[in-house]
Amino acid sequence: MISDFIYKYYIDPIRLGQPYNVVDTLTYALILVAGVYLLYRWLSTSTWLSDIGFTIDATFILSTIPYVILGGVMRVIEDTGMITGDFKYFLITPLIYFVLFFFTIGMLFLSRYLTLQGFTKNYLTFYFWAGVSSVVVASLILIAWSTTHHGIDFYVLGVIPLMAVVATALVWAFMRYVCRWEYVKDPLYITLLFGQLLDASATSFGIDLHPSLQYIEQHVVGSHLIDLTGTAFVMYPLKLIVLFPAVYIMQLYRKEANTAFWHLVLLAMIVVGFAPGIRDMVRMVLYV
Repeated sequence: MISDFIYKYYIDPIRLGQPYNVVDTLTYALILVAGVYLLYRWLSTSTWLSDIGFTIDATFILSTIPYVILGGVMRVIEDTGMITGDFKYFLITPLIYFVLFFFTIGMLFLSRYLTLQGFTKNYLTFYFWAGVSSVVVASLILIAWSTTHHGIDFYVLGVIPLMAVVATALVWAFMRYVCRWEYVKDPLYITLLFGQLLDASATSFGIDLHPSLQYIEQHVVGSHLIDLTGTAFVMYPLKLIVLFPAVYIMQLYRKEANTAFWHLVLLAMIVVGFAPGIRDMVRMVLYV
Protein backbone atom coordinates (compact mmCIF):
# COMPACT_ATOMS: atom_id res chain seq x y z
CA MET A 1 0.00 0.00 0.00
CA ILE A 2 1.17 3.51 -0.81
CA SER A 3 0.17 4.78 2.61
CA ASP A 4 2.29 2.10 4.33
CA PHE A 5 5.26 3.06 2.16
CA ILE A 6 4.86 6.76 3.01
CA TYR A 7 4.55 6.06 6.73
CA LYS A 8 7.51 3.67 6.75
CA TYR A 9 9.98 5.84 4.84
CA TYR A 10 8.80 9.41 5.46
CA ILE A 11 6.38 9.93 8.32
CA ASP A 12 7.66 7.42 10.91
CA PRO A 13 11.31 8.60 10.70
CA ILE A 14 10.09 12.11 11.52
CA ARG A 15 7.49 11.13 14.10
CA LEU A 16 9.65 8.53 15.89
CA GLY A 17 13.01 10.26 15.50
CA GLN A 18 14.48 7.39 13.46
CA PRO A 19 17.73 7.69 11.43
CA TYR A 20 17.51 8.59 7.77
CA ASN A 21 16.97 5.80 5.27
CA VAL A 22 17.96 5.52 1.63
CA VAL A 23 14.49 6.44 0.37
CA ASP A 24 13.98 9.66 2.33
CA THR A 25 17.62 10.67 1.82
CA LEU A 26 17.32 10.46 -1.97
CA THR A 27 13.93 12.17 -1.88
CA TYR A 28 15.19 15.10 0.19
CA ALA A 29 18.22 15.42 -2.09
CA LEU A 30 15.96 15.66 -5.14
CA ILE A 31 13.74 18.20 -3.35
CA LEU A 32 16.85 20.25 -2.54
CA VAL A 33 17.97 20.26 -6.18
CA ALA A 34 14.50 21.19 -7.41
CA GLY A 35 14.17 23.81 -4.67
CA VAL A 36 17.44 25.52 -5.61
CA TYR A 37 16.39 25.72 -9.27
CA LEU A 38 12.91 27.03 -8.50
CA LEU A 39 14.33 29.56 -6.03
CA TYR A 40 16.75 30.75 -8.69
CA ARG A 41 13.98 31.11 -11.27
CA TRP A 42 11.83 33.07 -8.83
CA LEU A 43 14.48 35.39 -7.37
CA SER A 44 16.16 36.09 -10.69
CA THR A 45 12.90 37.10 -12.37
CA SER A 46 11.16 38.83 -9.46
CA THR A 47 10.39 42.47 -10.24
CA TRP A 48 9.38 42.88 -6.61
CA LEU A 49 13.02 42.84 -5.54
CA SER A 50 14.69 44.55 -8.47
CA ASP A 51 13.65 48.00 -7.22
CA ILE A 52 16.08 47.73 -4.30
CA GLY A 53 18.96 46.47 -6.41
CA PHE A 54 18.64 42.86 -5.24
CA THR A 55 21.24 40.51 -6.70
CA ILE A 56 22.21 36.97 -5.80
CA ASP A 57 25.91 37.45 -5.18
CA ALA A 58 28.59 36.72 -2.59
CA THR A 59 27.42 39.50 -0.27
CA PHE A 60 23.88 38.16 -0.25
CA ILE A 61 25.08 34.58 0.41
CA LEU A 62 27.28 35.67 3.33
CA SER A 63 24.42 37.77 4.72
CA THR A 64 22.27 34.64 4.68
CA ILE A 65 24.66 32.60 6.86
CA PRO A 66 22.96 33.72 10.13
CA TYR A 67 19.76 32.07 8.89
CA VAL A 68 21.69 28.86 8.24
CA ILE A 69 23.00 28.96 11.81
CA LEU A 70 19.49 29.72 13.03
CA GLY A 71 18.26 26.49 11.45
CA GLY A 72 20.77 24.45 13.47
CA VAL A 73 19.93 26.27 16.71
CA MET A 74 16.17 25.93 16.18
CA ARG A 75 16.62 22.21 15.56
CA VAL A 76 18.22 21.91 19.02
CA ILE A 77 15.26 23.70 20.58
CA GLU A 78 13.14 20.82 19.31
CA ASP A 79 15.73 18.28 20.52
CA THR A 80 15.41 19.58 24.09
CA GLY A 81 11.74 18.58 24.20
CA MET A 82 10.62 22.01 25.37
CA ILE A 83 8.18 22.15 22.45
CA THR A 84 5.36 19.64 22.70
CA GLY A 85 2.47 18.74 20.45
CA ASP A 86 2.39 18.53 16.68
CA PHE A 87 4.04 21.93 16.31
CA LYS A 88 7.42 20.35 17.08
CA TYR A 89 7.39 18.53 13.73
CA PHE A 90 7.82 21.87 11.98
CA LEU A 91 11.31 21.99 13.51
CA ILE A 92 12.32 18.57 12.20
CA THR A 93 13.83 17.82 8.80
CA PRO A 94 12.51 18.33 6.17
CA LEU A 95 9.76 20.67 7.46
CA ILE A 96 12.24 22.94 9.23
CA TYR A 97 13.78 23.84 5.87
CA PHE A 98 10.43 25.16 4.68
CA VAL A 99 9.90 27.06 7.93
CA LEU A 100 13.33 28.69 7.68
CA PHE A 101 12.84 29.40 3.99
CA PHE A 102 9.62 31.34 4.54
CA PHE A 103 11.09 33.15 7.55
CA THR A 104 14.18 34.15 5.54
CA ILE A 105 12.11 35.33 2.59
CA GLY A 106 9.87 37.23 5.01
CA MET A 107 12.88 39.07 6.44
CA LEU A 108 14.10 39.81 2.91
CA PHE A 109 10.76 41.35 1.96
CA LEU A 110 10.61 43.30 5.22
CA SER A 111 14.09 44.59 4.47
CA ARG A 112 12.86 45.64 1.03
CA TYR A 113 10.01 47.60 2.60
CA LEU A 114 12.31 49.36 5.08
CA THR A 115 14.71 50.25 2.28
CA LEU A 116 11.96 51.70 0.10
CA GLN A 117 10.73 53.70 3.09
CA GLY A 118 14.20 55.15 3.58
CA PHE A 119 14.94 53.49 6.94
CA THR A 120 18.00 51.70 5.53
CA LYS A 121 20.24 52.53 2.59
CA ASN A 122 21.15 48.93 1.84
CA TYR A 123 18.53 46.19 1.95
CA LEU A 124 21.10 43.72 3.25
CA THR A 125 21.67 45.74 6.43
CA PHE A 126 18.36 44.87 8.06
CA TYR A 127 18.31 41.42 6.44
CA PHE A 128 21.66 40.46 7.96
CA TRP A 129 21.03 41.88 11.43
CA ALA A 130 17.55 40.36 11.57
CA GLY A 131 19.20 36.99 11.06
CA VAL A 132 21.83 37.68 13.71
CA SER A 133 19.17 38.85 16.17
CA SER A 134 17.12 35.71 15.55
CA VAL A 135 20.15 33.54 16.34
CA VAL A 136 20.72 35.51 19.56
CA VAL A 137 17.09 35.09 20.65
CA ALA A 138 17.09 31.35 19.90
CA SER A 139 20.42 30.97 21.72
CA LEU A 140 19.07 32.82 24.77
CA ILE A 141 16.14 30.39 24.88
CA LEU A 142 18.58 27.48 24.95
CA ILE A 143 20.75 29.17 27.57
CA ALA A 144 17.69 29.69 29.78
CA TRP A 145 16.76 26.04 29.32
CA SER A 146 20.29 24.93 30.21
CA THR A 147 20.14 26.66 33.60
CA THR A 148 17.61 24.08 34.81
CA HIS A 149 19.26 21.09 33.15
CA HIS A 150 22.93 20.26 32.49
CA GLY A 151 24.30 23.75 32.00
CA ILE A 152 26.75 24.66 29.24
CA ASP A 153 29.86 22.60 28.54
CA PHE A 154 32.39 25.24 27.55
CA TYR A 155 35.03 22.59 26.86
CA VAL A 156 32.88 21.09 24.11
CA LEU A 157 31.96 24.59 22.92
CA GLY A 158 35.65 25.30 22.45
CA VAL A 159 37.07 22.02 21.19
CA ILE A 160 34.66 21.31 18.30
CA PRO A 161 35.09 24.72 16.62
CA LEU A 162 38.85 24.38 17.20
CA MET A 163 38.84 21.01 15.44
CA ALA A 164 36.90 22.56 12.57
CA VAL A 165 39.22 25.57 12.31
CA VAL A 166 42.35 23.40 12.28
CA ALA A 167 40.86 21.01 9.70
CA THR A 168 39.72 23.94 7.56
CA ALA A 169 43.16 25.58 7.72
CA LEU A 170 44.90 22.35 6.70
CA VAL A 171 42.53 21.61 3.84
CA TRP A 172 42.59 25.22 2.64
CA ALA A 173 46.40 25.31 2.74
CA PHE A 174 46.59 22.08 0.73
CA MET A 175 44.17 23.42 -1.88
CA ARG A 176 45.92 26.78 -2.05
CA TYR A 177 49.59 25.82 -1.98
CA VAL A 178 49.72 22.20 -3.16
CA CYS A 179 46.88 22.19 -5.68
CA ARG A 180 47.60 25.83 -6.56
CA TRP A 181 43.92 26.76 -6.41
CA GLU A 182 44.17 30.48 -5.81
CA TYR A 183 40.40 30.84 -6.04
CA VAL A 184 39.92 29.16 -2.64
CA LYS A 185 40.78 32.54 -1.12
CA ASP A 186 37.16 33.43 -1.89
CA PRO A 187 35.26 33.75 1.45
CA LEU A 188 32.47 31.60 0.02
CA TYR A 189 34.79 28.63 -0.47
CA ILE A 190 36.26 29.13 3.01
CA THR A 191 32.73 29.18 4.45
CA LEU A 192 31.91 26.00 2.54
CA LEU A 193 35.02 24.23 3.86
CA PHE A 194 34.41 25.34 7.44
CA GLY A 195 30.74 24.37 7.43
CA GLN A 196 31.37 20.89 6.07
CA LEU A 197 34.35 20.27 8.37
CA LEU A 198 32.41 21.58 11.37
CA ASP A 199 29.90 18.84 10.61
CA ALA A 200 32.70 16.25 10.44
CA SER A 201 34.27 17.57 13.67
CA ALA A 202 30.99 17.49 15.59
CA THR A 203 30.21 13.96 14.42
CA SER A 204 33.71 12.69 15.20
CA PHE A 205 33.77 14.24 18.65
CA GLY A 206 30.24 13.20 19.56
CA ILE A 207 30.69 9.55 18.65
CA ASP A 208 34.33 8.91 19.56
CA LEU A 209 35.37 11.56 22.10
CA HIS A 210 32.42 12.94 24.04
CA PRO A 211 33.14 12.37 27.75
CA SER A 212 29.62 11.47 28.85
CA LEU A 213 27.18 10.79 26.02
CA GLN A 214 27.26 8.47 23.03
CA TYR A 215 25.81 9.96 19.89
CA ILE A 216 25.03 8.16 16.63
CA GLU A 217 25.27 9.16 12.99
CA GLN A 218 21.81 9.40 11.44
CA HIS A 219 22.74 9.72 7.79
CA VAL A 220 22.92 6.59 5.67
CA VAL A 221 26.39 6.86 4.10
CA GLY A 222 28.08 8.16 7.23
CA SER A 223 26.61 5.51 9.52
CA HIS A 224 27.68 2.69 7.19
CA LEU A 225 31.23 4.00 6.94
CA ILE A 226 31.48 4.41 10.70
CA ASP A 227 30.27 0.83 11.19
CA LEU A 228 32.76 -0.36 8.58
CA THR A 229 35.81 1.47 9.95
CA GLY A 230 34.93 1.52 13.63
CA THR A 231 35.59 5.24 14.00
CA ALA A 232 33.64 8.41 13.36
CA PHE A 233 36.81 10.17 12.22
CA VAL A 234 36.14 8.55 8.86
CA MET A 235 33.86 11.56 8.34
CA TYR A 236 36.92 13.70 7.57
CA PRO A 237 38.09 11.68 4.54
CA LEU A 238 34.46 11.31 3.48
CA LYS A 239 34.09 15.09 3.45
CA LEU A 240 37.37 15.50 1.57
CA ILE A 241 36.34 12.98 -1.08
CA VAL A 242 33.36 15.24 -1.74
CA LEU A 243 34.93 18.67 -1.14
CA PHE A 244 37.93 18.47 -3.47
CA PRO A 245 36.03 17.57 -6.64
CA ALA A 246 33.10 19.78 -5.59
CA VAL A 247 35.24 22.90 -5.23
CA TYR A 248 37.11 22.15 -8.46
CA ILE A 249 33.93 21.53 -10.46
CA MET A 250 32.17 24.55 -8.94
CA GLN A 251 35.05 26.77 -10.05
CA LEU A 252 34.95 25.35 -13.57
CA TYR A 253 31.20 25.85 -13.65
CA ARG A 254 31.59 29.38 -12.31
CA LYS A 255 33.34 30.49 -15.49
CA GLU A 256 30.40 29.61 -17.70
CA ALA A 257 27.38 29.39 -15.41
CA ASN A 258 24.75 31.95 -14.59
CA THR A 259 26.18 33.86 -11.62
CA ALA A 260 22.96 33.83 -9.58
CA PHE A 261 22.42 30.10 -9.99
CA TRP A 262 26.06 29.35 -9.13
CA HIS A 263 25.76 31.27 -5.88
CA LEU A 264 22.53 29.48 -4.91
CA VAL A 265 24.09 26.06 -5.56
CA LEU A 266 27.04 27.00 -3.35
CA LEU A 267 24.64 28.23 -0.66
CA ALA A 268 22.87 24.86 -0.73
CA MET A 269 26.22 23.10 -0.29
CA ILE A 270 27.01 25.35 2.68
CA VAL A 271 23.61 24.70 4.27
CA VAL A 272 23.83 20.88 4.18
CA GLY A 273 27.09 21.00 6.14
CA PHE A 274 26.86 24.08 8.31
CA ALA A 275 23.35 23.60 9.72
CA PRO A 276 23.82 19.95 10.86
CA GLY A 277 27.25 20.86 12.25
CA ILE A 278 25.78 23.68 14.34
CA ARG A 279 22.97 21.45 15.56
CA ASP A 280 25.27 18.60 16.58
CA MET A 281 27.71 20.91 18.33
CA VAL A 282 25.02 22.77 20.28
CA ARG A 283 23.39 19.50 21.32
CA MET A 284 26.65 18.30 22.82
CA VAL A 285 27.32 21.65 24.48
CA LEU A 286 23.96 21.32 26.27
CA TYR A 287 24.09 17.52 26.77
CA VAL A 288 20.89 17.03 24.81
